[in-house]
Amino acid sequence: MNEVALICTAVLGLLLFGLGLSVSVMRFRERIVAGCEPDPANPLHKVIRAHANTAEYAPFLAVLFLYLGARSPSVATVWLIVAVTLCRCLLVVGLIAWPTMAKPNPARFIGALGTYLAGLALCVTLLR
Repeated sequence: MNEVALICTAVLGLLLFGLGLSVSVMRFRERIVAGCEPDPANPLHKVIRAHANTAEYAPFLAVLFLYLGARSPSVATVWLIVAVTLCRCLLVVGLIAWPTMAKPNPARFIGALGTYLAGLALCVTLLR
């Protein structure tokens, strides 16, 4: 098993569960059991969106990483795994760190585009 694939899978898991914990802590502090204001500048709303977006992509990416990582991946495949992992982290930063989600920002754009491109490339790699 490729160590980089394992580490990147762990990073995605830490991102997913860390964001989930963050949502729970923020809900507890604000005494909000469910939902939140749909205000794109609301910190709870931003963390919920970051967690939801991560939950949409992390599981399939983890499957790709582990499958490809178990098959002696090429250097290019390993770099794609690293790139998409960094893009997922960058996207979360873009959702949370900017004052509002109402306006685009470079971190979100690069994170999303990189996820799409590297993710598609990893899917094509499955076909070879």
